[in-house]
Amino acid sequence: MSNGSIDDILARISRLEQGSSGKGGGEQPSSQPEHTPEDQPRDESHEQLQDQAGFQTIQPEPAPGADGADSFSDESAVEQIDEPILTPETFREDSEDAQEEASEELPQETEAVESSDDPQQDFSERDMQAPVFKIGKQGFEEMNLARPIPSSGSQGLIPLESEEAESHPEPQDVSEPDQPVNGMTDITPVDSEPSSEPDKEGDGVVSVGTGYASANGLSDLFVPDEKALGHVNKTFGEVLAERGAASKDQIVAAEGVLAQTPGKSLGEILIEQGVDEGVVQACLAEHQGLSFERIDLDAGFEGGFDGKLLQRLGVQYCADHKLLPLRTEGSRVVIAATRPDAAFELDEVKQRLGCSTPKMVLTTTHDIKAALEIAGAGDQDKHNQEVDLNDILEDVDEMDVEVEKATDQTVDLEQQAGESPVIRYVNYIIQSAVREGASDIHIEPGEKKLKVRLRVDGVLFESMNPPVSMAAAITSRIKIMANLDISERRIPQDGRIRCTVQGRKLDLRVSTLPAAVGEKIVMRILDTKSINVKLEDLGFEDSTLEIWRNQVKQAHGIVLVTGPTGSGKTTTLYSSLRQLDKNKLNISTCEDPIEYHLDGITQTQTHEKIGMTFSKVLRALLRQDPDVIMVGEIRDHETAHIAIQAALTGHLVLSTLHTNDAPSSLTRLVNIGLEPFLVGAAVNAVLAQRLVRKLCTSCKELRDPPPEQAEFLELSGIIGQQIYQPVGCDKCRQIGYSGRVGIYELLTVDDQMRDIIARNPNVAEFRQMCLERGMTSLRQDGMAKVAEGITTVAEVLRVTAEH
Repeated sequence: MSNGSIDDILARISRLEQGSSGKGGGEQPSSQPEHTPEDQPRDESHEQLQDQAGFQTIQPEPAPGADGADSFSDESAVEQIDEPILTPETFREDSEDAQEEASEELPQETEAVESSDDPQQDFSERDMQAPVFKIGKQGFEEMNLARPIPSSGSQGLIPLESEEAESHPEPQDVSEPDQPVNGMTDITPVDSEPSSEPDKEGDGVVSVGTGYASANGLSDLFVPDEKALGHVNKTFGEVLAERGAASKDQIVAAEGVLAQTPGKSLGEILIEQGVDEGVVQACLAEHQGLSFERIDLDAGFEGGFDGKLLQRLGVQYCADHKLLPLRTEGSRVVIAATRPDAAFELDEVKQRLGCSTPKMVLTTTHDIKAALEIAGAGDQDKHNQEVDLNDILEDVDEMDVEVEKATDQTVDLEQQAGESPVIRYVNYIIQSAVREGASDIHIEPGEKKLKVRLRVDGVLFESMNPPVSMAAAITSRIKIMANLDISERRIPQDGRIRCTVQGRKLDLRVSTLPAAVGEKIVMRILDTKSINVKLEDLGFEDSTLEIWRNQVKQAHGIVLVTGPTGSGKTTTLYSSLRQLDKNKLNISTCEDPIEYHLDGITQTQTHEKIGMTFSKVLRALLRQDPDVIMVGEIRDHETAHIAIQAALTGHLVLSTLHTNDAPSSLTRLVNIGLEPFLVGAAVNAVLAQRLVRKLCTSCKELRDPPPEQAEFLELSGIIGQQIYQPVGCDKCRQIGYSGRVGIYELLTVDDQMRDIIARNPNVAEFRQMCLERGMTSLRQDGMAKVAEGITTVAEVLRVTAEH
């Protein structure tokens, strides 16, 4: 409708109002002749405008005359008012109806607002109810505003019929935008002054109300209540729809599949149906209040993710749980996961890495799988295996690990020259273990991969994944080095490898075990350097060390060291033997196996298969005029009985037991068949021990203890003071711990204690008596080391849980 037509209509309204005013005001009628409706001329253009706009004919309200009667009692007067009378309200309604008809090609229609007496209020209500659109990957989703939109001018609305609007290009169809926008994009609010320049292609112009809005500013236009966008009050499906990650039909269909597919999530089903995983995971992170990150696979270990942390956490562990350590931020490790419920696994990650509580971010499964493939965890074809193998072994020389030939058999290593990559790879495994300070190497074959795990400071972690095709070759190579039968794969075998690694002499104790797939191999690294330590370097308190030295210098009796496997019992016994005068004493040992070779000491290994048991070797040693005898372990009644007899006949016997504490060792001897009075008479002392990890001296920090540890500190007399906590640095491989130290519980047996043992008390009563007599428990000794900043409360509680 043009401005000229509007002016013509307004002029007619003004003339009609003047005419009705003359009739209804009691004035004399005009002298002009009256015309009946049949005689009155019709304006064709006026009727046409009425038909187009749908104007209503409104009869005027009768005005009271002077006599109280209606002024329009004369029929001629009524007939005179045949033209429709238009008010501003009806004109606005009719104009809006015309606008709706003229804008049928727009993607969204706006509902007309009911008229009211206040035109300004009508425009405000219309502005509030105008639909807005969120831009997403699949299109736009209509949503009502939660509160009014502030605007300037005439409410920011541009009538489509105006000449100004005609200069503006026709709005684009936003149901399928040419350039999809990822997530919520900024949308420019409707301006009170329309732009005369057409929008550029791809600008995503949409119609909002009766005006225009650019796709660059919808977020400015959309001003909802804060709770309306809070992820707490929205379902994951609603977030997906709002962000355009998937259409409503896709979400409804996926929810139907979800109801029939237990164990899967809505996001997984949508990804399987072709929805982009990155967009789904970003919406999931928003819904759960987490951060979302994509892993820089091109950067790899140089910034994409942390290879050292991955090695510590374990490649297979990360693959199984879909986790990946990205970096370290301060004292916290950032862990990427694919599921929000992976937060429940952060405690295990914390224990594996020995760090503070990690920070979790969400990423895609594709990124984690690709990163693990870079690290060697994924399935690789033969070509890739050869490339990776060459990269690993290019800096490893065959002579880095020199194998000493056994005295009873010569191994021609030149026959293995054709298998040079295998030789270098085995050398690489051993070198890596020595460099990491590992005590054990585990080589575990599987159907799809071969795992190599190292035990460092008492904790196992996955180190590398050799190509699975090399499993048999690696096993055969280690068997050859250990002088084992490479053709025998049905029964376990034990062997020994003596080698020199980068100038260090090592003994590797090899054990093979047939498994479902191949043979598992465990190699215990026996470093002669570890037994060259002095007793004062093992972590004894000064008073405890003095008592222990006196005990191992006694002329006769039994001295026991007790603790679980791997608690350092052998190191303590060997260090104790080294302080004895080997020139004046005849020292012999009975071991299975001989872990370290000691100069000046006769060491004999048992062989159960040929009947050379501990008891048999011990009897033979008693005929060798010994002064000191060390028995690897008292396992049965016969060995215990011979040891008691040797101690009572003037020999000092050192041995080990597997018990939880010192007092229970004496009751254990009684339980295997010895008389209580013999146990009390023969045993001089029992030392129980554990190994705890030491704090890294380069990065440990003083902090307030956590509330859950305060109780244990108070019981140990550590009240209101800060304690050292692990942090992590390059020297300790971001763990916070480096090396291990012993905590000890020493029980000495005097005459009064012998009387108590002879009465055969139960374990609990006997332990309480020992504590009352001044014995320092394992936990008390550990807490003392916590106060000194040597270890942590967590480590002490870990190894003394039974106390």
